[in-house]
Amino acid sequence: MLTLHVAEHSPEAAVLADGARIAAVGPYEELAAAHPAARVRRWPGILTPGLLNPYAPELLEATYHPDPREADRLGTEPIGGERARAIFRADPSLLGASARRGVQRMLAHGTVAVAGELRARPALDAVRRATLAVGQRPPRLPGPPALSPTPLILLPPLTPGAPARFAAFDVPDRGELVRRGAGTCVATVVGGRLVYRAR
Repeated sequence: MLTLHVAEHSPEAAVLADGARIAAVGPYEELAAAHPAARVRRWPGILTPGLLNPYAPELLEATYHPDPREADRLGTEPIGGERARAIFRADPSLLGASARRGVQRMLAHGTVAVAGELRARPALDAVRRATLAVGQRPPRLPGPPALSPTPLILLPPLTPGAPARFAAFDVPDRGELVRRGAGTCVATVVGGRLVYRAR
């Protein structure tokens, strides 16, 4: 099924997805005229190729992402350092659910690819299930580890035939995305599927 994604501030860079692949990239009006039967998804802001988060091991193996049912005891923010290590030592089975929640947080920040050597099977499984791409870790890392690293690492431009992996951010341009960060994400598409949508 064809789906045409267009963002308010980047109508010249609309994306036509055919299942898991990109069929075309170009001006919205042209793509809509050429494919009138395509389902249209409209987003505020801009469409981008999505982000690479180079901190997969730090965020998925060394950080505990609390279950919402634990909010009264652990809060809602990711827990790192010795506190996370103590949680995993006390109950190693928590790693899998935490990694899945961590991946969901990444998707909510426009992440479509991760980097860094994952060693724990539950974290690897969470990345595979989400069908996130796995890329090379850059030689110089933006630091410190974060869901919205500074600077952000955008993937190469979208091209026809490439996997349909991209994100929409509620900002007027890329400069504002850099200033405000990946928390402005309103939609993430991986493998042609809408895997995150802001409420």
